[in-house]
Amino acid sequence: MTRRILSLLLALVLLGPAAGWAADYQVIVNANNPTDILTREQLGKMFLKKIVKWDTGTPIVPVDQVPISPARAAFTKIVHGKPVSAIASYWQQQIFAGREVPPAEKAGDAAVIAFVKANPGAIGYISAGVAADGVKILNIR
Repeated sequence: MTRRILSLLLALVLLGPAAGWAADYQVIVNANNPTDILTREQLGKMFLKKIVKWDTGTPIVPVDQVPISPARAAFTKIVHGKPVSAIASYWQQQIFAGREVPPAEKAGDAAVIAFVKANPGAIGYISAGVAADGVKILNIR
């Protein structure tokens, strides 16, 4: 019985991040944004600028953390299913083709929180466990 419980716990630990149960980040929006829940697919499309407006009509303003951020690595792997370098390559192609530019990058959780607070359409992510004072944390399914 103990072996079965340990096996189950190990499986949950290993599969949790892949299944979206445990993340090293939390998604935040401006406190006045009426959205409470997004799917992982919607979130990915917002950060690739394939969905550009909230349901209210307000433009979506995604903000990334710098490429070396652990929160960005976790977000990119879980949401996009790719490493940060693959998403950087996507943006290079978009820029070269004259289509779009990547989201702004901020150096850390505090800078992302400040940006999201100041921009009604903003969406960003911060490290898990960081106090999200003045912004709203979204549920991602």
